[in-house]
Amino acid sequence: MIETRCIRRYCALLIPFFFFSSALAQTSRERIDAIATALRNQEFEKALVLVGPPLRESPGNAQLWTMQGVAYSGLGQKKEALASFHSALKIAPDYIPALQGAAQIEFDAGHAAAVPLLQHLLRLHPADATSHGMLAVLLYQQGNCKAAAPHFEKAGALFDEKADALHAYATCLVRLQQLEKARSVFERTLAMNPSDDHERQLLASLQVMTHEPQDAIVTLTPLLEHQPDPGTLELASAAYEDAGDTDRAVSALQQAILLDPTNVNLYLDFAAVSAAHQSFQVGINVVNDGIGLQPRSAQLYFARGVLYIQLGKYDDAQADFEKAYELDPSQSLSVAAQGLAAADANDLDRALTTVQTKLEKKPNDPILLYLEADVLAQKGSEPGTSDFKRAMRSAKRAVALRPGLGPAHAVLAKLYLQGGQYTEAVDQCRKAIAIDPKDRTSLYRLVQALRKTGNNSDIPSLLKRLAVLRQEATKEDREHSRFKLVEGDTEPAPATESQP
Repeated sequence: MIETRCIRRYCALLIPFFFFSSALAQTSRERIDAIATALRNQEFEKALVLVGPPLRESPGNAQLWTMQGVAYSGLGQKKEALASFHSALKIAPDYIPALQGAAQIEFDAGHAAAVPLLQHLLRLHPADATSHGMLAVLLYQQGNCKAAAPHFEKAGALFDEKADALHAYATCLVRLQQLEKARSVFERTLAMNPSDDHERQLLASLQVMTHEPQDAIVTLTPLLEHQPDPGTLELASAAYEDAGDTDRAVSALQQAILLDPTNVNLYLDFAAVSAAHQSFQVGINVVNDGIGLQPRSAQLYFARGVLYIQLGKYDDAQADFEKAYELDPSQSLSVAAQGLAAADANDLDRALTTVQTKLEKKPNDPILLYLEADVLAQKGSEPGTSDFKRAMRSAKRAVALRPGLGPAHAVLAKLYLQGGQYTEAVDQCRKAIAIDPKDRTSLYRLVQALRKTGNNSDIPSLLKRLAVLRQEATKEDREHSRFKLVEGDTEPAPATESQP
């Protein structure tokens, strides 16, 4: 993480301030000068001795309390120093040296209490780069990138020689989807340490995301020339493909697969390149190898199903989709139910209890009714059982109360399909798709229901539509993975003790 001791200007600023203060009403200039001289010479014990008598005589003097705080801080007695600074602030809330001293101690400890102190300082001096820099670091460490980013920017040159702070700034920009600015900052961090392979990968990932493939290739070249790892080769493949160099994109992926043959993402990338260039059978052959090594990967079955559709092999495609849904039942779990299940550590019994407890208080809530039906369906309730009947009742009530609730239509379609009511399942699937045209699960169930009714004429077009949606989802997943690559390193290397 960013070392909180990296900003030291405040302590340096306090000493000269004391020489120019006009707050001498409670004590003599000679006493103030003697204390300030001891502090400047880092004779902190002497300063404590000197400040004692005038402070006892003038306990309402904020300057003396602050000088005592600086002396305590110099001796490493942070608790006593902080108490002294706060005593000064009770007397003079806008006294800058006391604010700076207290903020520095809280900042060094990584405490959130530094935030209001720094904000107070910025109200008094809006252009103070040190306060902006310290506040940026703290807000970043709290995960508040939206608030941190403007302060990183206003810190200006303060972080120019601090790769870890610039890395934090770039990470925040990525989270805020400001990719162009993030790329520029990562370029600065890499320039500081060109031998940092990880930072080089991060910059290349940003360049791929901002569609600057040639720049990404240049960035990756030093890594590609010396036994590249699979991650580097995967990034290079994406850059080559975006640059129109498909041969090298394929070659990089093949090399990556040889180095990491169980990495599902590499096979998915190969399938995407194959589909983009209508080399469907080649893609199927490679995905077959992946399935041989990872036979329980739903993603690989989805990918192969998409390729089968392009060849018109609809039965094979449907078989792969069916296998994928079998391996990954969460594909049919709605977003809301997924969140509920996740909150209960995927304990569906607990999730059901939670929903039913809420339903006792709000029996006509369509969302709760839908969730009850969905969780019961996920539990595998069999047709004819009391749980299945309850799920059916809840789903029907949910769609009656709120006809525009697409997920409720989807779960009702699933129940109709399980219960052998295929015509009704078709109707509910179509309603769910009308509400959410990207509902892949309902689209797949519609194919299943139509096949059961013997109405096969629409199935090829529906499977093609499903393949397109799946390809779009895969692309989004890959983009999300690249974001995670950049965001994953949320604790940059420690900074030095020097100023940023």
